[in-house]
Amino acid sequence: MCTSLDSFIEGEKGEIDWCFTDQDYSMTDFLNRVDTIFYGRKSYELQQQLMPQGFPGKKDIVFSTTLKNISKDSTIINGNIAEEVKKIQQQSGKDIWLFGGANLTSTFLGLKLVDELIISIHPLLLGKGKPLFADISDRITLKLTDTKTFSTGLVQLYYKVEKD
Repeated sequence: MCTSLDSFIEGEKGEIDWCFTDQDYSMTDFLNRVDTIFYGRKSYELQQQLMPQGFPGKKDIVFSTTLKNISKDSTIINGNIAEEVKKIQQQSGKDIWLFGGANLTSTFLGLKLVDELIISIHPLLLGKGKPLFADISDRITLKLTDTKTFSTGLVQLYYKVEKD
């Protein structure tokens, strides 16, 4: 997840132009770990605009009750999130990337469906925008497992989500 230092994932008008793309930032290694990507509706639509080809070789799963038109290679889940995700997690394969957005991330955290968080903190303050974490009702304990720093000032924090 990309965030500004003041914990916004997009600016006040939905802008994400501040996200660094000038180097790899460990994305190649990360993408080699995953074979499935979970999207909320808004994140899926944004990804389709920015990268219509998607992430080749990855299975796209979109969580939406309103979206009807998606790529033929994608799947929509509009039912019981916890049940559907647990079925997918039990399948053999690589890791699953919860691409976003903020609402879906909060839902997954609340349902205890997240094992790890990787947060890329960009060295800027947006002042206003959409917060990274909203509507979290229960305390979630995290254990820092790794950090990476980059010449641009971007810092990646790797956390294991502690399960009760």
